[in-house]
Amino acid sequence: MSDSLDRSTKINLLKEPVVKRLCEVLDKSSTKGWRKLGEIVGSDKRFKVSSDDMEMCSLKVLELEGSPSLMLLRLMGERGCTTGHLMDYLQTLGNSEALQCLKPPALQILIQPQSVAIICGHNLRLSCHGVGKSPVQYQWFKSKEEVPNSFSPDLVISPVQLKDAGFYICRVNCGDAFEFSQWAQVDVLNADMCYGEISYHSLDGRLKLVIQPQSQQLHVGEDLLLECGAVGRPIPRYQWHRNGVPIPNATKRKLTIAHVMQEQQGRYRCEISGTSERMWTNEVDVVIGMSQNMQQESTDKVALLIGNLSYQNHPQLKAPMVDVYDLTNLLRQLNFKVVSLLDLTESEMRNAVDEFLLLLHKGVYGLLYYAGHGYENYGNSFMVPVDAPNPYRSANCLCVQSILKLMQEKETDLNVFLLDMCRKRNIHDDSTPNIVLRVTANIVFGYATCQDAEAFELSSTGFTNGVFVKFLKKRLLDDEKITVVLDRVAEDMGQFDATKGKQALEIRSSLSERRALTDPILPGDSADLAQAHSRQWAKAHELPESMCLNFDCGAQIKLGFAAEFSNVLVIYTHIVKKPTDMSFCQAHDLDVDPKLMNRETPEETGIYLLSSSLPQHCLYTRLSSLQKLREELVFTVCLQGTFTAMDDDHPIHWTKSVNIGKPLIARLDLHRAMRRNSCLQTCLMPHSPSHSPCHSPGPEHRHHLYHGSHQAQDYNRLFPHSGGLSSSPGRLSIPIETTDDIEELQTVFINSLQLQPQ
Repeated sequence: MSDSLDRSTKINLLKEPVVKRLCEVLDKSSTKGWRKLGEIVGSDKRFKVSSDDMEMCSLKVLELEGSPSLMLLRLMGERGCTTGHLMDYLQTLGNSEALQCLKPPALQILIQPQSVAIICGHNLRLSCHGVGKSPVQYQWFKSKEEVPNSFSPDLVISPVQLKDAGFYICRVNCGDAFEFSQWAQVDVLNADMCYGEISYHSLDGRLKLVIQPQSQQLHVGEDLLLECGAVGRPIPRYQWHRNGVPIPNATKRKLTIAHVMQEQQGRYRCEISGTSERMWTNEVDVVIGMSQNMQQESTDKVALLIGNLSYQNHPQLKAPMVDVYDLTNLLRQLNFKVVSLLDLTESEMRNAVDEFLLLLHKGVYGLLYYAGHGYENYGNSFMVPVDAPNPYRSANCLCVQSILKLMQEKETDLNVFLLDMCRKRNIHDDSTPNIVLRVTANIVFGYATCQDAEAFELSSTGFTNGVFVKFLKKRLLDDEKITVVLDRVAEDMGQFDATKGKQALEIRSSLSERRALTDPILPGDSADLAQAHSRQWAKAHELPESMCLNFDCGAQIKLGFAAEFSNVLVIYTHIVKKPTDMSFCQAHDLDVDPKLMNRETPEETGIYLLSSSLPQHCLYTRLSSLQKLREELVFTVCLQGTFTAMDDDHPIHWTKSVNIGKPLIARLDLHRAMRRNSCLQTCLMPHSPSHSPCHSPGPEHRHHLYHGSHQAQDYNRLFPHSGGLSSSPGRLSIPIETTDDIEELQTVFINSLQLQPQ
């Protein structure tokens, strides 16, 4: 083994540990560090390190874990600097510690053992290879115990047994020197639980799912055990989900929940991911029998959540977005079918209510949550759409009691209304609607504030809940009668100093039975009807399949999709493959303002609530108001780059058109004129907006917040408003970024006790 590295090696081919040690030495030295090295290199005209280059290097100190030395070495490597040149420069610099980094140690481990998941009965092989100035010896360990007769670079166990699962490490000796390899985990899957056949050789290829979880029926207090498994190298990662929501700390093959409660019933599945791919197990049902004090059940549970923020003629709001997002996740944990929508016009709200009513039938629990501007006249509550004129009156709004009347006609077992809005009287609206409701014992109203009072939220520079949801979300999962849950929320709000004397929860109920949001779902006799309604609900939540785009240049780009709300789609893109001879590759945007989309962090595009569950190191775009999408969504993915063999620096451009159809709520065409007219006929008052002047409350009735997304202005081309119909789909350009070093920014939510009236 020579005393130095090959002097002809380009420095951009140096191994990462060598570069890391060298950068640490150069970054910490003030007199013999990277800046002095740059001056020495700059005097050599072969590599052209300019003052602008040095300034760019110095700016790296402003980045988290940024290294000016690493930037300088990259520039030198791109310009052909070799290890020999670098050693000469360090010799001139007089930094012996840095020079020593380029000299190999007496012992190096070149091949590290890799973690692997394997089926019991197959052959296990772990490899470790070291080089030194004299012959090397090996000794393998399982945890702290030596593996007998394991003196070879390859540890082979044939056949592997369940008891062989664990963590392995290899000690490599060379004379007096020794090094330990990395730890390698071996996960051995029980062959009796696997389905299908799998060969040993597939372990070095793609992941293969071999164990699926099984549906279970349990009683309250029993232990839940779900198991899945995939084989492959490196060992797969696991994340369990319930009702589409990740379960905290559930990151192992086996999911164990001791002493289950009824609210932990639901649909479970596991996400399995490897280095460059991911897959899902089957979704299975876990049914948990009722506890002793639980006497009721439903045939289904359905919720419509509406948060109006971006008002066209009234103060902008902010908290409804956070409130709807949090309640969506909680209600899904209670096995509710949830449709969550932001910023709806009058016609869109009426059509959304019609779609909601389609999901209701005998035995169903129906829940409607609304956050936004609102008022109350003569005992009737009115929800204000985002396109309501200024001033407005009842003809421009939706009457909650009218919706209740329609729900009663469906013979639902429980009707819950949670109204997070002001209840001040609208002095401009003198209509007296005559809504005759049935006498039923299944109605619960939870008003965020008392009659003729305002509702408030905590004002802050970040994103926070309104006062009502701030306390509601802490109690919503309680296994108690819904009125008991709301009573406890009222008590909690009453202890909140910031709103004492200003806002108090009011509950109105005709509920005579013990109905709880945690009640189990036991399908009734109308199985076909229930399935039809489930398909209707699924249409509003269907995401496009993730896809890979292959460009003629050899680059491959992966597109993924996520739903922040039922009408808000997130597109994330990432380069997964780049030609080795491509020297430069970056995004190129044709027709989209880069300040609003295609950003390096979710937060930069307004994705504040879903950001923690999105993949990292991607570019992100947030498409809101999908209910306005009239035709299939088409956008263009753009790429530009240069190759080392090119004579000039002008990049070449490649584009691909992508059609993802109508995602999420767009499939329901809520933008159309009211189709069934059921909600319209019931909600309309004697006067009509087409021929009668409209009035709205003054400033004292406004639910005032802030708004931080880019919904209306971003997508006018793609989602024309109801007043400007378009017959052609918009085209959106999604640029792509190549770097894997994008830093994930964290949004800080700052709470204060300053209040804003609703």
